[in-house]
Amino acid sequence: MGRTPEELQAARDRLVPDVAASGLRVLFCGINPGLMTASTGHHFARPGNRFWPVLHASGFTPRLLRPAEQEELLAHGLGITNVVARASAKASELTAEEYREGGRLLAEKVARLRPRWLAVAGVTAYRVAFDDKHAVIGPQRRTLGTTRVWALPNPSGLNAHWTLATMAEEYGRLRAAAWEDA
Repeated sequence: MGRTPEELQAARDRLVPDVAASGLRVLFCGINPGLMTASTGHHFARPGNRFWPVLHASGFTPRLLRPAEQEELLAHGLGITNVVARASAKASELTAEEYREGGRLLAEKVARLRPRWLAVAGVTAYRVAFDDKHAVIGPQRRTLGTTRVWALPNPSGLNAHWTLATMAEEYGRLRAAAWEDA
């Protein structure tokens, strides 16, 4: 899956299609696609991103899926989208306005798809997108229509504060809630 620096830069600003359908149990929401994701067309594709291992370790998937197998999530009642659609090398390249507009568009998407839970993988992105400065990891008071919202730790390898084990524990709390309210 190695990409040259030129191939990665060519993916800047590229859009990556959602993996989504109506009535999912959980629609996971990343901050925005990284260049590896945009280059491959597969969400959370950067080596070192812990999304796929955490999904498996928390019990969402029966086996460790590779990014190229992302469509298999739908069979498990899961999907993936992003707060901001455009790809960038780092989330720090995004503006507060992009986050706010992304939150508005995400609310429209959630209203259309009506997942049971929207799980935003990155509490800082959630805070800016939904103007909730005091949000913490876990279930939120806010709902989007009938959809409940959960802020999750960002699975990026750069988020060293959260280990694979502690992330799997938090994602597991969401999994239990998503299957409990069915």
